[in-house]
Amino acid sequence: MNSYLVRIYRRMENNPHMLVGVVEEAGVNGKKAFHNLQELWDILNPVKKGQRQLKRNKNSKHNQNMKQS
Repeated sequence: MNSYLVRIYRRMENNPHMLVGVVEEAGVNGKKAFHNLQELWDILNPVKKGQRQLKRNKNSKHNQNMKQS
């Protein structure tokens, strides 16, 4: 399990998905900036390159099967 320090500098009250801040992983030098909830999620849950390709292929096969039905 990884530990993170998340700093949120700005958020929009009427749109909670719009956040601005930085993430630091404990024990790792450097910070990663985010500008919305999706970017924050991507930083906290990175998808490895091989997993991304596997997921893309799986979704493509699923979509093809749906079209044939």
